[in-house]
Amino acid sequence: MPPKPKADNAAYKQLKKDIDQGSISRLYVFCGEEAYLRDFYLGRIKKKLLPPGMEEFNLHTLSGKEFELKKLEQMVDCLPMMSERTLIVVSDYDIYKGDKEGLAALFADLPEYVCLVFVYDLIEYKADARTKLAGALKAHGSVVAFNRQEQGDLVDWVKRRFKADGHDIDSEEARYLIFLCGDLMNGLISEIGKISAYAKHHRVTREDIDAVATPQLDAVVFQMTDAIALKDFNRAALVLGDLFHMQEAPIKLLSVLGRQLRQLYAARLALEARKGTGYLMELWGMRSAYPAEKLMQSARRFSLAWCRRAVIRCGEIDLAMKSTGADGEELLTQLLLELAGPGAA
Repeated sequence: MPPKPKADNAAYKQLKKDIDQGSISRLYVFCGEEAYLRDFYLGRIKKKLLPPGMEEFNLHTLSGKEFELKKLEQMVDCLPMMSERTLIVVSDYDIYKGDKEGLAALFADLPEYVCLVFVYDLIEYKADARTKLAGALKAHGSVVAFNRQEQGDLVDWVKRRFKADGHDIDSEEARYLIFLCGDLMNGLISEIGKISAYAKHHRVTREDIDAVATPQLDAVVFQMTDAIALKDFNRAALVLGDLFHMQEAPIKLLSVLGRQLRQLYAARLALEARKGTGYLMELWGMRSAYPAEKLMQSARRFSLAWCRRAVIRCGEIDLAMKSTGADGEELLTQLLLELAGPGAA
């Protein structure tokens, strides 16, 4: 698996500078999977450009379903009222599937008082660099990708959010929270709110996190393999029961477990070759060292032969689940019994 390319954040950094310096441009495309940041900076643009109470007159919105170039042109022609700028937000419209020539001409002739933002939320932004529209966008606007944040930045943000709620959390527990609940701010913000409301003391503990946080599927599966590594079959069985209660299809659970076991096998091979977490991160395209460190710790408790056999059996169970009428939950339970049986470690 090739490593994930490092995101280009130049446009994102420039946007922050534009807002701070009051030099907001006329044209932006907002895309990327970090919805929290996208909404945050769109909110900052609104606050900068729209005087309080005048939003009704100077903010114009258009959805992709109702988009027509003529409607957009009419919005562009609306002069600001008691404000220097107007803000136009177009949501979920694929600019490369409509009148590209017309949009290119519009981009080139946007008035100074206009700020036009295309927001990609439910649809993915896919540029076509061969078109005249792409050239016009590059010349007159900016494509800002709100990407998942690097681990260090995300840990700092988690600590700031807890502090805003009247709590402290140390870096290790913040990394654990990210590992447990995922690294998207939009999901973490609700978890931070729940934990802050639950925590009885100023400093948030791991027990606080485990008590109320909703873990992502990958983290729950890791808890099961970790229990097997500790030879705690009862705990592993309880976790499998939790997975069944999540009402995910058994084939999906097996897919996540299979990926986990392949990563565990890779970690064991890395240990055999005396390679560290950096190798594992590059191999699996991990953005942070925390999950790689957890995998390496877990892999030390398993033999190479067990890891190899676990990957093979997972593949065989996958085939059985897809090609026979056997019950998926029973097959998963059978696999757990084998993994946790004699010779598990």
